Amino acid sequence: MSHILAIDQGTTSSRAIIFDADMQVKAVSQEEFPQHFPDSGWVEHDPDDLWSTTAGTCRAVIERAGLRPGDIAAIGITNQRETTLVWDKTTAKPIYNAIVWQDRRTAEFCRGLRKSGKDTQITERTGLLADPYFSGTKLKWILDHVDGSRERAAKGELLFGTVDSYLIWKLTGGESHVTDATNAARTMLYDIHKGRWSSTICDLFDIPMEMLPEVKDSAADFGMTRADLFGSPLPILGVAGDQQAATIGQACFEPGMLKSTYGTGCFALLNTGSEAVTSKNRLLTTIAYQFDGKPTYALEGSIFVAGAVVQWLRDGLKMIRDAPETQPLAEKADENQDVILVPAFVGLGAPYWDADCRGAVYGLTRNSGPAEFAKAALESVGYQTRDLLEAMHADWQSDAAGATLRVDGGMSASDWSMQFLSDILGAAVDRPKVLETTALGAAWLAGQRAGVYPDMQGFAETWALDQTFEPKMSDEERDRKYAAWKRAVKATMSV
Repeated sequence: MSHILAIDQGTTSSRAIIFDADMQVKAVSQEEFPQHFPDSGWVEHDPDDLWSTTAGTCRAVIERAGLRPGDIAAIGITNQRETTLVWDKTTAKPIYNAIVWQDRRTAEFCRGLRKSGKDTQITERTGLLADPYFSGTKLKWILDHVDGSRERAAKGELLFGTVDSYLIWKLTGGESHVTDATNAARTMLYDIHKGRWSSTICDLFDIPMEMLPEVKDSAADFGMTRADLFGSPLPILGVAGDQQAATIGQACFEPGMLKSTYGTGCFALLNTGSEAVTSKNRLLTTIAYQFDGKPTYALEGSIFVAGAVVQWLRDGLKMIRDAPETQPLAEKADENQDVILVPAFVGLGAPYWDADCRGAVYGLTRNSGPAEFAKAALESVGYQTRDLLEAMHADWQSDAAGATLRVDGGMSASDWSMQFLSDILGAAVDRPKVLETTALGAAWLAGQRAGVYPDMQGFAETWALDQTFEPKMSDEERDRKYAAWKRAVKATMSV
């Protein structure tokens, strides 16, 4: 009983990872699933894909690790946040595809909220902006467009959940309709100050509160899995949204500690402790984690397209065959060309929050080719990160804020990308030895609840540095390049 099974259900794939008693990775299983784009700016997942890949990778990783179910002390779950599902309480069958966090179909409704001034009460209660990114307007859209769904929801026949809730419902055979505070905080329906669902916002969106899950701490009893899934029941003891799980996995437990995760998108979180800081720079106030009923808050900046820009080079433009090719390509790029890519494929996130603008490329010449595109793609992630950190420093003015940035996620493995990030920030960037920080955070939540892993302080002491990237770019070059980026963003948003 010294192993932990971490489920990491992401935007493009589901993964299951076994961690041993020393919190080291013992085995990994991963499976990609299709993305669905039924209309411009719409992004959906087939819920059956989310479930089948999750269950399949869990079974595979237990076998790969050579374990029996009895060797596993607990399950921890981390998940893509904001992605919205509604399912039948009796049959567990979803009534519509999962609407993904990247989806922008509710942009017009959000504009109406802002015009009417109703967005203020949303921000005051939830710490979020009135944007299609979050679950609340996606849920409203499903209830508005699936015949009879609102009436069925009011009767208690339908349930809402983010991906964690849906997976737990399936894992427990319908015994647990729950979520944790970090996922609830991303729905636009949860009052992060009072720690409960907001009847005011649910009334505004005409959402029956009967369909909302019970909200628990990030480390809690979320239920037992069905015995037939893995051979014997396993307790689910830890849950956190992916970015909060990465914050935990990076041991960012002290106010002022900052992490940035580079996956499909990029998400930076600054721990602000017991204080829920209200942003004046269009950042989000959110819950970093919650223990014993007490939330720890964070400022968050969200970039919609980070690793996804590399996928675009691969799948859209066919310029590369796999992601690692971008680094050697970028190294070959013509230094005399200032190609800037603004990857607003599904709008721009923080601090701009422009749901309608779309991607653009500037500075192309006759000699621009795959190398210049690769360099511009990788640089776009660094520029967007600087946008976030400048806003954070303005909101939470402290010498401790962002002194060093801890990074993780797939793109953090690229030395070229992390060196450019350090250069454009003018700050040190620390990459840990364990890049599986999101899954590690979920594993630690479950493991410490199960008594297998150390407490918060003991866990923080295990964090190990792989490499620190120090800025090498001159101040003049840094300022010139960032000014060009800002001009490109302004031009893109004005179209």
